[in-house]
Order: sequence, then C-alpha cells, then structure tokens
Amino acid sequence: MMRRPASVRSLETLGRVRLSRSFFMRDFLYSEIANFYGVPNVPEDPDQAIAAGGRLCEELLEPLQATFGRLAIRSAYRAPAVNALGNRMGLSCASNERNYGRHIWDRRDAEGCIGAMASVVVPWFADRYADGADWRAMAWWIHDHLPYSQLQFLPKLAAVPRSMLVTSIRSLAVPPAPALRTSMPNWVLAPNTLLRTETCEPP
Repeated sequence: MMRRPASVRSLETLGRVRLSRSFFMRDFLYSEIANFYGVPNVPEDPDQAIAAGGRLCEELLEPLQATFGRLAIRSAYRAPAVNALGNRMGLSCASNERNYGRHIWDRRDAEGCIGAMASVVVPWFADRYADGADWRAMAWWIHDHLPYSQLQFLPKLAAVPRSMLVTSIRSLAVPPAPALRTSMPNWVLAPNTLLRTETCEPP
C-alpha cells in the first residue's frame, strides 16, 4: 500500500511506477496549472490512481500508440486541489464532482466507479488533420477497436479526451458534430483526444 508522497524521494518512487509497457506514472503527473500556481499534483490515494491509470494505459493508450505511433499526453491526472483551482479560475476544468473517476483518478465517481481520463495528441494524425483530414476517421477507428466510454475531440491539435462504457462520440473540432451513436454508419477521430477507462465495482 502506497501512501501519498510527502517528499521528493517518495514522489520519485511514485513516478517510477510502470503502468504499462510504454507508460510510467510520471508521464501523467505534469500540469500547467500545478506548475504555474505551485500546487502539488500528487495523488491522495496512489494505489487507486495507479490501478485506474494502468487500465487507461493498457486498454486505450498502448493499442492507440502501437497503431499510430508515439502519443503526446496533454492533460491526465489532476489532484483535487489542482482541478478545483482550474475550475475556479476558468481554466477548462470541470468541477471536482464531475471529474471524480475522470481526471481525478483516485476518487470514485457518483456511481462508485473507478476511472481515468487523459487528453492525448496523436502526432501522426495531427499532421493529417492540419492538412484537412476528417476527425471522424480517428473517432471511428477508436470506436471499432478500443473499449471506450466516451470520446471528445478538441479543435487544438485535434485532441482526444475521455473513454470507455458510454457509446457516444462528440466533437468540438471541425466539422462539429452532435453525438454520433453506435447505430450510425461507420466513420473515425481527431488529433487532440480525451480518452477514459472506467470500472464499476463495490468500494
């Protein structure tokens, strides 16, 4: 059982935890908000954060990277204090309650689910998106191949947020789109993407 890091050495130890073949916990701890305002972005429950982050990496990020090449992590784990500050200051952070089981990996959501979310850029696709490729191509590749719950595509670098369990796809990228349901004809994704994994088990 790992305690909340209270020193540089213990934070280094947490950062060295390998979540999957390619990803370590340290890859997901950087935050511009935390960096700029000097608020530690440190999990209160490292074990839960590691478990949730491990599923995110194994089920979503590894297969995405194996197919399209190196991923760039834009926004991933947020400590409750960091997320609350971002929400209060209007820095594109939802409330803590909405981010439990999402960006706040070490807190269960209102349904008791453990989850993890990351906003990632697929550089290979970002280049093609900049040249006019349709974000829906990537969206439907993810839909067909990965156990996502929800995907959201952002206009900056075609970023991808959220994924796993809810079968809908939404875009803030161009062209805009309402929810695309699984019953619709097959399409695909954009470069900056939110991906989420989630599992619901008794506490």
